[in-house]
Amino acid sequence: MQPMLNTAIRAARSAGDLILRSSDNIGHLRVDQKGKNDYASEVDRMAEREIISIIKAAYPEHAILAEESGRHQGNDFVWVIDPLDGTTNFLHGFPQYAVSIALKHKGKLEVGVIYDPLRDELFTAKRGGGAMLNNRRLRVTQQTTLKGALIGTGFPFRTDQHLNAYVGMFRTLTMECAGIRRAGAAALDLAYVAAGRLDGFWEIGIMEWDMAAGILLIKEAGGVVTDFSFNDNYLQSGNVIAASPKMHQLMYQLIEPHVTDSLK
Repeated sequence: MQPMLNTAIRAARSAGDLILRSSDNIGHLRVDQKGKNDYASEVDRMAEREIISIIKAAYPEHAILAEESGRHQGNDFVWVIDPLDGTTNFLHGFPQYAVSIALKHKGKLEVGVIYDPLRDELFTAKRGGGAMLNNRRLRVTQQTTLKGALIGTGFPFRTDQHLNAYVGMFRTLTMECAGIRRAGAAALDLAYVAAGRLDGFWEIGIMEWDMAAGILLIKEAGGVVTDFSFNDNYLQSGNVIAASPKMHQLMYQLIEPHVTDSLK
């Protein structure tokens, strides 16, 4: 998988350079509203085209699932791409956004890359090969209690359907931990769990391209990822709890009482 990881790194860095060059011209960018609180700029689309071009040049038979252009048919290898996770942050000049690229083979995550162009931080993972930040190996936090823990989350901003359940989870967790952070770029939140910067993360209704690379990073850094039913259906349901094994157990115990039937 190393050649494929190298291709993902090259694509992520190239897209990140494009995003940085565009950050000085934010006020003149074309922005489209895809849905409630869901936006795409021309930078998203340009970055995605750049990524797909690099991948297709190396692996023309591979399939693609990309946020802006959808599914591109191919073989059993599927590249899962978010060209700019944190578009709203980017459009406001809020410095928290990243490129996320993952590769699945027959449904299994094999490669994950998250690139933060502002900080030049490259998070990489290969199944069975560990997780890295630039040249440093990553491990999830050793925090064993919620007291003192810093937890990441994302609000269910596209729909109000699960807001009451989410507020219940938020209330319970915020009373037990040191703090909760909602920075607005789920890919980076997950990368930060893998790096031990966050002790855990949970969210409702996250998209596959937002979390695929981050999930592999966390697993390769020794963490645990499940859906709200303690199963591995998170890529399909969009509901995710991610943390070290002990922290995951503690978070799940507090989140589970607020899980409605529609979230299972």
